[in-house]
Amino acid sequence: MDKGEASGRPHLGRVDMNLLRVFDAVYRTGNVSRAAELLGLSQPATSQALARLRRVLKDALFVRTHSGVEPTPKALRLAKAVRGAISSLEDALLDLDGFDAAASRRIFRLRLSDAGEALFLPPLIARLADCAPHVRLQCYQTGLDRIAAALDGGHLDFAMGVLPGVTGTQSQELSRDQHVLLVRAGHPLTRRVPGQAEGRPLPPQLAFVVARPHLHAIHVLRSLGMEDRVQVIATNFLALPDIVRSSDLAALVPGAIAEAFFLRHGQYHVVEWPALKSDVTVTLHWSRRFEHDPAHGWFHGILDGLFNEIRGG
Repeated sequence: MDKGEASGRPHLGRVDMNLLRVFDAVYRTGNVSRAAELLGLSQPATSQALARLRRVLKDALFVRTHSGVEPTPKALRLAKAVRGAISSLEDALLDLDGFDAAASRRIFRLRLSDAGEALFLPPLIARLADCAPHVRLQCYQTGLDRIAAALDGGHLDFAMGVLPGVTGTQSQELSRDQHVLLVRAGHPLTRRVPGQAEGRPLPPQLAFVVARPHLHAIHVLRSLGMEDRVQVIATNFLALPDIVRSSDLAALVPGAIAEAFFLRHGQYHVVEWPALKSDVTVTLHWSRRFEHDPAHGWFHGILDGLFNEIRGG
């Protein structure tokens, strides 16, 4: 005897999807004939399917009344689960043909740095409010060494930012920028080196602050033999403007980030030091596993188009 039957529980292998569809139709219509019409079946075939499910579940499921059939307590408990399962399957099958952004409640998971969130999320949220008001977003700061696995595993849909060393993904270059060296207004460096500083070494006392989500700055300094000048590593990029403004520490950040978080406030100075003007590339990463999913393709288009607008603006 099967363990499920020995314990009094029905064997799931004996309950196929067609039986559950019949149950759902009878429950919703309250009438076997109308359920048969809804399903495109004959009434005898519908009655036979219902009888088979009754035997499997060891319950009448529906009893006749003057107005049709009424569910038993067991059927009432089963109905919500069956409807949920059928709806989920129908949604999944519809997704194979297309993606209805206006009706979707899908969650998209992004890997963005803290600065990326501050810069990119507001316009993204505004765009989704227009075309996909029920879509939800979740953001993460997954480590560079875990991004590819998170994308392949479906824990992330896309990773965007300055992501050197991320391999094993599908990727797209979104923009190229250059690092700039930022100090506070009135910093001693701005008085000692007016204008261009080409050919001159940085003062040995100059120290840097970097943010842990933006360790590409450390890679640049390391390539110049200046990694030991990193005096502070903050956990959050958004702390850097106040740190630079209130100290003699310098920050090395991409030009677009400098414009968004520093230069608009007029309390900072860009020091022209060509050796530190290294290229920085913003990339978008995703997994080959999901690139043919309609929802994934739709969101890819949203990200790409919005980033082009921001870059063009």
